[in-house]
Amino acid sequence: MLPDTVHKLPREERFAYARLLAYIARIDDELTIDEMAMFEQRLGTALLSPNQREMIRDDLRNPPSLEECMENLSGEAGRLALRDAVMMAAADGNVDEDERDALEDISEVLGLKEDAVDQLLQWTVKGYRWMKEGYDILDNLEE
Repeated sequence: MLPDTVHKLPREERFAYARLLAYIARIDDELTIDEMAMFEQRLGTALLSPNQREMIRDDLRNPPSLEECMENLSGEAGRLALRDAVMMAAADGNVDEDERDALEDISEVLGLKEDAVDQLLQWTVKGYRWMKEGYDILDNLEE
């Protein structure tokens, strides 16, 4: 679990955050089990109403444009959304060119540093390695 402040964002920013994750989940026209698991976990963190959650699930079927997703997303909400979009894009073990381009577009709209996506990808890879080490330890606990 990530130490986070997503749940503290205003309602409209939490909704925009979730829409952006739906957009990223569908950017490559594939929705893997790993991406869906990450999406659902992050959606839970956003503490959306049942109606908003249904709207977000509709966005998975008919993804909004990037411009629509970014309308109410700036500052902390945008940075959190980009971080989680990077984690979702990497969840299946591969960030393809379409995903990378979308992540770079988001970073640019938010006015972030040129290497923001690279920094977040490096952090994500380290995190996934750390989690894998934990699973390896669990597998070797029995005598």
